[in-house]
This record gives sequence, C-alpha cells and structure tokens, in this order.
Amino acid sequence: MATAIPCRTLHNTFLHYSRQGLKNEFDQRADDHPNEHPKPARQPAIRLKRRINNVTTQTAELTAQPELLPTRPRSSAALQRGAGIAALVRAAIFLVGFPLLIYLIPRGFLDAQGDPAPSVQFLLDNQVAMYSWYLVLYLVSGVAQVSLVLGVKERLREAPALARTAEVYGHIWAGLLLASGMVGLVGQQSVVALAGDGPGTAATTWASVSIVQYALGGGIEIVGALWLLLVSLAAIRTRAFPLGLAALGTAVGVAGMLTLLPAAGDGAAVPFGIGFMVWFVWAGVSLLRGSTPS
Repeated sequence: MATAIPCRTLHNTFLHYSRQGLKNEFDQRADDHPNEHPKPARQPAIRLKRRINNVTTQTAELTAQPELLPTRPRSSAALQRGAGIAALVRAAIFLVGFPLLIYLIPRGFLDAQGDPAPSVQFLLDNQVAMYSWYLVLYLVSGVAQVSLVLGVKERLREAPALARTAEVYGHIWAGLLLASGMVGLVGQQSVVALAGDGPGTAATTWASVSIVQYALGGGIEIVGALWLLLVSLAAIRTRAFPLGLAALGTAVGVAGMLTLLPAAGDGAAVPFGIGFMVWFVWAGVSLLRGSTPS
C-alpha cells in the first residue's frame, strides 16, 4: 500500500497533463481551422482579433510607404507650374498681337463697324491670316486662361473667400474669350460665303458679327479687370505674390474698369493691354518658381 499512492498520483498527474495538452492542441487547431472545429463561444473574439491584426498591418504598410498616399503639395505644384506656362503663353499672344495689329491696320484691317465694306474685302484677301488671328488671340487665350485661374487660386489658398470669388470671374473671362473667338471664326466663314451673293449683304453681316464679337472679347474689360483686382487684393493679404506684382495688378485692374465709361474706353484699353502683358510675364515667372514670397 505504501507504493500504490505514488503510482496513483503519477497516473493522475499524467492524465491531467495529457488532457491539458489535448485541449491546447484542439484550441490551436480551432484557431487555425475554425470551419473544421467550430467553437461558437470563441468565434466572435477570434474574428475581431484577426480584423484588428489586418487593420494594424495595413496601417503599418501605408505608414511605411508614404508615396502611396495622395499628397496635396505635389498636385499644388503641378497646378502652379501649369498656370505659369499659361501666363507666359498669354503674354506671348499679347506681345505678338499688338505689333501685328499696328502692322495690319494701315493695310486694310479696318473696323467692321465703322466701314464694313473695306473690312470685308480685307477679310476675303486674307482669310488664313484672319482665321489664325481669331484662333490664337481668343481661343488659345481662353484655354490658357482656365489653367492660369486654377493655378492662381491654388497659390492664393490662404485667402479662400477671395480666391474662390476671383476664380469665378476668371472662368467667366475664359468663357467670354472662347465665345468671342468662336463667333469671330463662324462669322468669317458666313461672310465669305455671302460675299458671292453681293457685297451689301456680306458687309451688313460682317458688321453685326463684329459688334457681337467685340462685345464678348474686349469692348468692355470689366470681367478681366475684376478677376485681376481680386487676385491682387488676395496677394496683398497673403503675400502669395510679390507686392510689386500686386500693385501692378491693381493699377491694371482699375484701367480695365475704366473701359466701362464711353469717354475713357479707348484711352484705358491701351494701358490695360500693355499692363496685363507685363503682369502675365511677372506672374508666370513667379508661378514657375513655385515658392511663395515671404
């Protein structure tokens, strides 16, 4: 009897650890293969644990690879570079357009509203040149204006109210430029077609087309002037552009507003155009540099 107790104790101990081992193995298999050994009481906890582990793993991967996340500075820099190029394109159009206009006026490029008959004859003799004139001066300018407005708004994001308001007028101006160019191009084709029926009809049509095109594309520069004034005011508040550029924009904007007055219209249009050409160059260089002045 003295030796039976240790043997029984050893036997019970062996059974205890064997059962515990089987239980641990069963739990491990249930965790690895939940469908083979379903354990209703443990399933919610297991699923929750696995979801937490998955979320933790995915978060760690995104944190370790920040290039996978969208970054605003990269898109902002792209918008501003595009706006800088667009500003220089607009400046080049102004730079070519003014001397070309001075060259063409003595050679018959007359105001269709004042004397439409010679203007129609000039159109018939220079159809390719006139078509290219309206295509570049208005359609290309309108497309470039859209890109310029977006980039300038991005530069002025620290003044959101002024930037959004300026954006509205900037896009309206782009739409007016595009509309003016399309009216001019379609009007030219119509006048050329009507010229075979008689000069009177072609001259009357060309005069009407000229009035509409001129009203949309530059007879009164209030929309472009408002855009530039708002941009300049936002630039002064945020220092997003040099103060000299903001001052120039303010002066050019005021000149554009004066075109609303019949007595000052022609006199204000010249400084508005020349000043805007300088502003485009300066703003384009500033946008391409990409750094905001302090």
